[in-house]
Amino acid sequence: MNRKFPVFLDIAGKEIHIYGAGKIATRRVETLLLFAPCLTVHAPEFSIQLQKAALEEKLRIQREVFQPGSIPRDTFMVLAATDDPAVNNSIYEECREKGILVNVCSDQTRCDFHFPGIAVKDDLVIGINAGGKDHRLAKRWTDKIRKEVEEDGYDIQAEKASDNSKSEEDGT
Repeated sequence: MNRKFPVFLDIAGKEIHIYGAGKIATRRVETLLLFAPCLTVHAPEFSIQLQKAALEEKLRIQREVFQPGSIPRDTFMVLAATDDPAVNNSIYEECREKGILVNVCSDQTRCDFHFPGIAVKDDLVIGINAGGKDHRLAKRWTDKIRKEVEEDGYDIQAEKASDNSKSEEDGT
């Protein structure tokens, strides 16, 4: 068994570099933006969503391919999401050498962390992971939990829990 321990990290203001700008990278960037990091996306071309986020100054884009030795040492985390396994491997090796957390989107064996499915409402953040092996299972549960949290009564449930704890404190 090689389960990953769930950890919630404060990434606000942390330097995070994403290499690649396809569908997977775009989805992950959109999720990361919920947590206010300093994102730089490196790729020769960018999705419309990433270009828009750059225009809104939510992230920086660098029109370039990965060059070995180019990852800044003060980087907190890297996502390798190019469509070239050799490039992703080179990114992984450089991050390992520099002690930078890395996730290679196409190879779970080259990940210091898994990128979870996320459900967010206000301060409530729920991460879902299926061991990096069953993405459909993780997506199905993420969608179910997200629907419950975002649409079906998070506020009511939180209010009920708050009311119950007040009742217990009051002895009622």
